Amino acid sequence: MEAKTPIIIAQQVDFYYGDFKALNQISMEILPQKVTALIGPSGCGKSTFLRCLNRMNDTIPGTRTTGTILLNGEDINAPHVDLTALRQRVGMVFQKPNPFPQSVYDNIAFGPRVLGLTNNWAELNDIVERSLRQAALWDEVKDHLHGDAMALSLGQQQRLCIARVLAVQPEVILMDEPCSALDPIATEHIENLIANLVENYTIVIVTHNMQQAARVSDYTAFLLMDEDRAGYLVEYGPTTQIFTNPKQKATEDYITGRFG
Repeated sequence: MEAKTPIIIAQQVDFYYGDFKALNQISMEILPQKVTALIGPSGCGKSTFLRCLNRMNDTIPGTRTTGTILLNGEDINAPHVDLTALRQRVGMVFQKPNPFPQSVYDNIAFGPRVLGLTNNWAELNDIVERSLRQAALWDEVKDHLHGDAMALSLGQQQRLCIARVLAVQPEVILMDEPCSALDPIATEHIENLIANLVENYTIVIVTHNMQQAARVSDYTAFLLMDEDRAGYLVEYGPTTQIFTNPKQKATEDYITGRFG
């Protein structure tokens, strides 16, 4: 690991859906301004762990998390934590694009308005333009900002959702298989965007696509299920090491396609 202070530290994280234990003793450190990929077979807890990082699982009744998750040294599961503020700091991009049924402009402006991040229209206009530029979408939508966001292509909708996250100035961006609904060209747009965004943001991405993990990430975490179907961390390290010289045989078997 590089000599940077981790932005997120997960220590012995267990997660339960009711009585079912979905994650078992996950510990890892996520470095700032790096892309960390979570890989592993379906059902091994990748998305569940990702959603632990901004407490999105709290929206599901009967769930609970044990262990510790620190964001810049603060325990995100502490009783006093403001979930709105946490999800501003740790934004999320979902598997399927989910723009609001509003204009392109209002999609981006929503967060800054709700959170009171601007004082006037000029500031709001600046945030909308900056966010769309960061998401490599401005040139495609600048002439119809007040058109329906749902009329955009799927790839454009996903970049709009990324811009919507960027508008509230997060520290971390979580991406849950952000390309799984997209064609190869739209996927390439998102991968290029990730490469640009990581200069300023920390990104954690869940992907089923080994090649994508190898292309976009700096670090890779490989998860499997134990005999009780709980996800656990097999191996975590620099992506080049995980893909070319893994320490665990299970990692090598998965990456070379022998199972999973």
